[in-house]
Amino acid sequence: FFLLQVLNEKKLQEVDSLWKEFETPEKANKIVKLKHFEKFQDTTEALAASTALVEGKLSKNLKKILKKIVAKDAHEQLAVADAKLGGVIKDKLNLSCIHSPMVAELMRGIRSQIEGLITGLPSREMAAMCLGLAHSLSRYKLKFSPDKVDTMIIQAISLLDDLDKELNNYIMRCREWYGWHFPELGKIITDNLTYCKCVRKVGDRSNFASSDVSDILPEEIEEDVKAAAEISMGTEVSEEDINNIIHLCDQVIEISEYRTQLYDYLKNRMMAIAPNLTIMVGELVGARLIAHAGSLLNLAKHPASTVQLLGAEKALFRALKTKRDTPKFGLIYHASLVGQTNTKNKGKISRMLAAKTALTIRYDALGENTSAEMGAENRLKVETRLRLLEERGIRRISGTGKALARTDKYQNKSEVKIFDPSGDATLPAVSKKRKIQEVEEQDTEVAVKAKKFKAEMKEETTLENEEPVKKKKKKKDKEKQVEEELLNEEALTSPTVENTEKKKKKKKKAKDEDED
Repeated sequence: FFLLQVLNEKKLQEVDSLWKEFETPEKANKIVKLKHFEKFQDTTEALAASTALVEGKLSKNLKKILKKIVAKDAHEQLAVADAKLGGVIKDKLNLSCIHSPMVAELMRGIRSQIEGLITGLPSREMAAMCLGLAHSLSRYKLKFSPDKVDTMIIQAISLLDDLDKELNNYIMRCREWYGWHFPELGKIITDNLTYCKCVRKVGDRSNFASSDVSDILPEEIEEDVKAAAEISMGTEVSEEDINNIIHLCDQVIEISEYRTQLYDYLKNRMMAIAPNLTIMVGELVGARLIAHAGSLLNLAKHPASTVQLLGAEKALFRALKTKRDTPKFGLIYHASLVGQTNTKNKGKISRMLAAKTALTIRYDALGENTSAEMGAENRLKVETRLRLLEERGIRRISGTGKALARTDKYQNKSEVKIFDPSGDATLPAVSKKRKIQEVEEQDTEVAVKAKKFKAEMKEETTLENEEPVKKKKKKKDKEKQVEEELLNEEALTSPTVENTEKKKKKKKKAKDEDED
């Protein structure tokens, strides 16, 4: 700690030109003078004092110095760079403090000429001291502690995913390899870890009859395995092949045991670093969200809409590019609250869960309290909302809160109803569109008929002039027909008359020829 006394207060009034008075150490010594200097014993004491100043608190050493030296000159004002610290000094020590732009400019000038104002300190020691204190103070500002390291979570969840992939590959290879020797075992034992333990203990299928596998398999499955081993259709393999298969089974069992241990470690880490996030979405989903964002602090900077879609970036940009529906959830889809809802309400629950999760992430990243009460409260709210969505017909959410759905009173209205015969029609009901089409077709038919009628009327007027001529011809034709019919009847009734007439005609013809 060091205290400086101002020598020339008039020059301090000129704030804009005050920097000129601190261009050289000689000029600076004319403005201010060192009154008291006290050295820290070690870095921890310096860090404690500087952190107290950063938080606006009064440390014990500073309090002693102010009581000893400044209290003597109580009539003078104390220039303070931090207004909060000045308020604390005024309340506890009853000293008048000043904080203004002039004080800020004065502090800047003092920092620039600190080596010339404080004598007896080498520049190298001063630089080393400033560097060490700066590192310690930055660690404190960032609240650096081994319990809050989220990089361990990122590495653990990445390793867990890699172990799952490797385990699946190893187990499939083991089943396929041993399946050539004993194919029936894969259908009887479905659990992968139990399958590998059983193969490692027995080896060749001929050993199943004499070996005891009761500690791995239940009695019923053990009997089925022994019966299947006697009538197996698999090929014979050598001892070297069996040894390699057993070695692969050892690898699978070791990796699966390490995976369970890693999962427990990840669960404990997540509860230490982000307890509220773990309660909301679970340790696996929370760890994947942190790994996807890069750190817990980066995740806390994301809004709720981004938290909802983390992990579905490709689908989002594809939907925006093709102008289709955007996705409703990303990594948060694997949370238990979203998984237990039906498909209709998954979007609503994921949106609400993302909003509450964003709050819990910020509380875990920036809050000082490490309790998980906030996460439990928010999870309860999401669960109640989920219950309300499932029971939508019974309850509704109003603007003020939850309220029961009101039902109208039943009123009996006596009305005399008349029988409607149209209900007995067997024809199917015609839709409105079809009715409109039928009306349009009727209108067109009426217009066509009107045109035809007009054309017929014109033809009739032209034919009226020709009718008398046609009537005369018809009368003559009728008269000829009547005469021919009479002649035919006479010919049938009197054949002799016809013969006489024929004879007369012949005689006339003969006379005419003679005369010629």
